[in-house]
Amino acid sequence: MAGREEKTKSANRVLRISQLDALELNKALEQLVWSQFNQCFHGFKPGLLARFEPEVKACLWLFLWRFTVYSRNATVGQSVLNIQYKNDFSSSPRYQPPSKNQKLWYAVCTIGGRWLEERCYDLFRNRHLASFGKVKQCMNFVVGLIKLGELINFLIFLQKGKFATLTERLLGIHSVFCKPQNMREVGFEYMNRELLWHGFAEFLIFLLPLINIQKLKAKLSSWCIPLTGTVSDSALASSGRECALCGEWPTMPHTIGCDHVFCYYCVKSSFLFDMYFTCPKCGIEVHSVQPLKSGIEMSEVNAL
Repeated sequence: MAGREEKTKSANRVLRISQLDALELNKALEQLVWSQFNQCFHGFKPGLLARFEPEVKACLWLFLWRFTVYSRNATVGQSVLNIQYKNDFSSSPRYQPPSKNQKLWYAVCTIGGRWLEERCYDLFRNRHLASFGKVKQCMNFVVGLIKLGELINFLIFLQKGKFATLTERLLGIHSVFCKPQNMREVGFEYMNRELLWHGFAEFLIFLLPLINIQKLKAKLSSWCIPLTGTVSDSALASSGRECALCGEWPTMPHTIGCDHVFCYYCVKSSFLFDMYFTCPKCGIEVHSVQPLKSGIEMSEVNAL
């Protein structure tokens, strides 16, 4: 019997990291709600909500509390992680939700405490009178004690794993799982496939910039087109009607040692971009860029 109770207790125990994750999710939700609410007043006069910002925030957090902790016994972050609050003062082994008074005091401590701190800070920020100075010192002292208590509670939480916040400890509520946690089956086949694919993708990202695509394309085309051993004037004249790169009438015709003619700017820019540039027609590698021989008259090219 005792062993069954110990097993049930360990099964319902919430990990520390899950409780901390729930707190972070709550903070993220509050920031998201406040940013969306601010956008509603984007077109109004700047600073319209500055004077009443603590009260507006308190109303928004009270609205969230009403539909989370008060009605579902859990915050939004806890609901995402399958966690909810349990009344620690109850001696029953079954789950007992927090009482109505505990929920109300939870709202007072969390929402009311933050509203009081922000409102007092705005109230005493520009006050320099002696009477207000004493009140401000008292408020700072109280806030410092609360922060110290939260630090001590957090250190105890790291050791015991219970009551993540000082409010939970004072009210006697702690986090438990809504449903028993089942063993999850992980599909390692899918994970291995994803790891292999990501590794292959990273390898391609590293390899592709090292491959000269233009040279490889010219090499493949050279295997299909037989190379000519000598360059003749008639061959140059027959191929001189268009640039081998742009396909237009060659401007300032130049040759690289093969039967094809190029525009000067086309072949020069390609050669400067890639020092291993090859002819896209026949695959001959560029040794030098030379102007078209003077022995070939453009009239012969025009006559073709």
